[in-house]
Amino acid sequence: MSESTDLAHGTVNRADELSVQLISPDGMPAVVRIIWPPKPTVCHPRRYTEVVAAAMKLLAEASTTLAGIKASRRL
Repeated sequence: MSESTDLAHGTVNRADELSVQLISPDGMPAVVRIIWPPKPTVCHPRRYTEVVAAAMKLLAEASTTLAGIKASRRL
């Protein structure tokens, strides 16, 4: 049995979503799972910085949430 906690989830462009989860299996160390789209994310070169910014925002949100969990000594 394992517990899953969403750290961040959102779209990186109009079609693709990125999800970051904390997985805490019983009797094993916790791991962070980053779920990328199953197919490559494609964007126009003019939108590249927007897509990268959206992905980095989600990863930063996940890092902040994980830090809060660590601070509360739940990990």
